[in-house]
Amino acid sequence: MSFNGKFELQSQENFEPFMKALGLSDELIQKGKDIKSISEIVQNGKKFKVTVTTGSKVLINEFTIGEEAELESPTGEKVKAVVQMEGDNKLVTNLSKIKSITEIKGDIVTNTMTLGDISYTRISKRI
Repeated sequence: MSFNGKFELQSQENFEPFMKALGLSDELIQKGKDIKSISEIVQNGKKFKVTVTTGSKVLINEFTIGEEAELESPTGEKVKAVVQMEGDNKLVTNLSKIKSITEIKGDIVTNTMTLGDISYTRISKRI
């Protein structure tokens, strides 16, 4: 299944506790919690470019499945990581202390990030 497309955040669970666990300030958490981000995924074989626009903040990660890449974490930290594909619809990686799983089913992309015992889930729909 292709990941190509633009997706708008529809809902999220555990945003505040997850961001607190990452060390973000209450002010940044309050600013970010209600912003609807847009994710654009461009897949060309095993190469991916993921652009997430949240308000004025733009995060861009480019990687090739199975190869080490420098990725930006939700806190802005640059981390060397390897993204693996499970099946044809799931991307899995570890960003320092965060395990990230991104799964596409039809027009829905679900991203779950886990830090310790806190999981933060984002559900986005193709636009």
